[in-house]
Amino acid sequence: MMDGIISVLGVLTLILEGISCQGVYAPPTVRIVHSGHACNVEEERYSERVYTIREGETLELSCLVTGHPRPQIRWTKTAGSVSDRFQDSSVFNETLHIAKIQRHQGGRYYCKAENGLGSPAIKSIRVDVYYLDDPVVTVHQSIGEAKEQFYYERTVFLRCVANSNPPIRYSWHRGRDVLSQGSDKGVEIYEPFFTQLQGETKILKLKNLRPKDYANYSCIASVRNVCGIADRKVVFRLTNKTAPASIKLLVEDPIVVNPGQTVSLVCISTGGEPAPTLIWTSGSASLPEESLLKDGTLTLPSVSAHHAGLYSCIASNNVGNPAKKSTTIIVRALKKGRFWITPDPYHNDDNIQIGREVKISCQVEATPPEELQFSWLKNGRALRSSERMVITQTDPDISPGTTNLDIIDLKFTDFGTYTCVAALRGGGIPEISIDVNISSTTVPPNLTVPQGKSPLAVREGETVELECLVSGKPKPIILWSRADKEVPMPDGNMQMESYDGILRIVNVSREMSGSYRCQTSQYNGFNVKPREAVVELIVQYPPAVEPVWQEVRQGLGRPVGLNCRVLRAHPSRVLRFEWRLGSRLLHAGHFDSRDETDYAIRSLAREGYGEYTCDIINEVGPGRCTFLVTGKAFAPEFYYDTYSPLWQNRPRVYGYRLQWTQMNPGAVDRIMAYRLGIRQTGQQRWWEQEIPVEGNIQKGELITHNLTELIRPEAYVVRLTPITRFGEGDSTTRIVTYSGTPQTSSYIFTIMHLREFHCSFEEEPICMFTQDKNDDFDWTRHSAATRDTKYTPNTGPSGDGAGSKQGFYMYIETSRPRKEGDTARLLSPTFNIAPKNPYSITSPPAYCFSFYYHMYGKHIGSLNAFVKQKGQSTSDAGPVWSLSGNQGDRWRQAKISIHPISSFHVIFEGIRGPGIEGDIAVDDVTLEEGECPDPPSNPIRGVASHTVSSIWPLSVTLFFTVFFRQR
Repeated sequence: MMDGIISVLGVLTLILEGISCQGVYAPPTVRIVHSGHACNVEEERYSERVYTIREGETLELSCLVTGHPRPQIRWTKTAGSVSDRFQDSSVFNETLHIAKIQRHQGGRYYCKAENGLGSPAIKSIRVDVYYLDDPVVTVHQSIGEAKEQFYYERTVFLRCVANSNPPIRYSWHRGRDVLSQGSDKGVEIYEPFFTQLQGETKILKLKNLRPKDYANYSCIASVRNVCGIADRKVVFRLTNKTAPASIKLLVEDPIVVNPGQTVSLVCISTGGEPAPTLIWTSGSASLPEESLLKDGTLTLPSVSAHHAGLYSCIASNNVGNPAKKSTTIIVRALKKGRFWITPDPYHNDDNIQIGREVKISCQVEATPPEELQFSWLKNGRALRSSERMVITQTDPDISPGTTNLDIIDLKFTDFGTYTCVAALRGGGIPEISIDVNISSTTVPPNLTVPQGKSPLAVREGETVELECLVSGKPKPIILWSRADKEVPMPDGNMQMESYDGILRIVNVSREMSGSYRCQTSQYNGFNVKPREAVVELIVQYPPAVEPVWQEVRQGLGRPVGLNCRVLRAHPSRVLRFEWRLGSRLLHAGHFDSRDETDYAIRSLAREGYGEYTCDIINEVGPGRCTFLVTGKAFAPEFYYDTYSPLWQNRPRVYGYRLQWTQMNPGAVDRIMAYRLGIRQTGQQRWWEQEIPVEGNIQKGELITHNLTELIRPEAYVVRLTPITRFGEGDSTTRIVTYSGTPQTSSYIFTIMHLREFHCSFEEEPICMFTQDKNDDFDWTRHSAATRDTKYTPNTGPSGDGAGSKQGFYMYIETSRPRKEGDTARLLSPTFNIAPKNPYSITSPPAYCFSFYYHMYGKHIGSLNAFVKQKGQSTSDAGPVWSLSGNQGDRWRQAKISIHPISSFHVIFEGIRGPGIEGDIAVDDVTLEEGECPDPPSNPIRGVASHTVSSIWPLSVTLFFTVFFRQR
């Protein structure tokens, strides 16, 4: 036993109670539990679990898992993608928390747990969000005249609509009277029907209106108070003046404005009872943020191009259909002026020649297009259409916003600068002018790639300029694109424009290698077949290698092999490699036909620990593999499936059974000890002690260390670090939280799936053990710290099975009035066997039944252990273990392999000996599936089998309800 004194708001003593091991690696299991504000939960059905919650409440779903190593948890919705974004989590017992849940957040939620063993465990639950919106009543009138008959019918329909989950039950009232089908011949009530747009609808028909039909009508929507959702009610007053809404717009349509002007759209109500409500909407999206709405007038200050579009005024008073009037705002604008020159189309020649025709075209985008007007200038003077200078405007349907100047029979005197001027009638918008020079030097373009500029080789990360020389007058815009594949250019577009023929790429990457096409555009130049050229770009980069970084853990004296591989490189011819430890060169050489290099360490020495690098080098530079060779032990893995970890529970302090396994214990040198650190949450100071380890730890061994004297109800952060000859390994932390005995008055226990059943009697319910009502006296729960040994000092234990004076155990008190031969029996809960083949128990499963016993005193009687199966009596069952007489002042362990074929429970029977110094105690009762590994010698021969089997989950069914009454 090791004692360490820790003072955190008191004195906390950590006592090493002992170390025990077992194989506990197991695949995950998972179940979903709920909290928060659920209205109803339908538990396991064949299809799914349904969790009902009211809209606006808080949803809390916890994913509880078992399995070792600790499974990682991930929440998703609707079998994969999550519409309401959750963060992936690897926190144990992760809770999914949605505050103020909305109806669209309903659906199926999945919890997935995985730890690398077996298949992931997945459970789901469907969340059904209940809600009820306020109902809305709309009124529709039908007026018709029957031909050749003298009657006039006026029918009114009242339609009540509401959205809800679950479905609504509607009721109608006229004044205080309830309306139902058949209660009034002038009233018909239609069954509710559902529409996608309006939800569930209930219709009340008033036939041939009568004076009494003019009244207040109430529609009450109810979901029958599920989830505490109250009924919703709406009232509509029907009078002889009830009429649908009508409106009028006091604006023109369309409204044409210049940018920067303020626009006011005025909408007035011209009729309707009740008085209608006016709203404005925009055809494309919501109203602009800067818009102002008051009394039906919508004001748009300082309009710009994005304000253009359709605006609608809608009036509604729930009578008939809403009234709607619309107008369009047009913001005047001119943009994107372009030109092109077309040589004589009747001759197969792209050049401009004297005596032939040439056409100059000019195009502008105008809003509104009907206001666009063009004028032409030659050398700054106005030019009018004539027989040789023909000015036309293209049909707007063919080429909108385009004007043409046709020069017939070109002469030397026609050379000059022609200007196309675009403007909007009424002014207010700046004109656009485009100059086009026609002369003897006006020639179509030509494209070439400068010598030595293709192919072009550059290194990754550099800046490169791809160049195409363009000749001709006027010089057109050059368009760059990929010639070898349909992928975007570096700026993300499929084409990039260049006015000087140069494409500049910054920070070039290897993915940019390939062919690039430059070509002339058909605007701002000649309207001829585009000229084009291709530039090849080669991006060189150093070797890409793997692994880029790798940690290698190994113990002293063992061999180590390191391997570095080339994945790709350009140039692909690799020149050489260099292995180093730190800055020291270990090995260098040139590559042969292989694409990898190795470095071997035959026997790792202490100075061999460190960072190894392998540089594989071509003419561009090196690619590096890095290996960290270390003797650090892997992190421990805390075990979270401990049955009843709260093993000590006193008024002011509690104890906690801390358990863990060691990840890959054989990877490095033997673990000699663990450094245990502990601090109270919210405080900074750590208290530490070392836990020594004897012998080699096996993979999957469960190690136990008992923490004592923890202050209730504080939580603690626990840190565990393995120590080898190399030094400290990786640490693991967890939080230990106090969880006291539940205070409810009764508990109903159902099926629980456990890896093991373990009871150390630390909590008052004593793991649902009960006293036999047909014996002579009872077992007593006690601890050495509170037991009075004044009258019987030479019998009974001085601590529990783990050696703690504060720990609890069960014992029989043999003082008077007990007499020789009196019996006390302690009964376990009922266990349901879990056969490996669920459809047959022809081969019954084996279980290891173990416990610790203490039999000290000169008057010790007998201790018997029974396994009583369903349908058996205790006398029929016979003991599976029995021992009598003084066994010395120490705890011993008993292990018995049992093979029940039906549900069973275990019984401890204590028999009083001839005197008062005969106390018998038991502690740490365990049941695990599988034969007992190397059980201690058994007083009853032939019962226990010594075959070792793996440990499988034990399925325990507790068949009864235990009531704990708080007094």
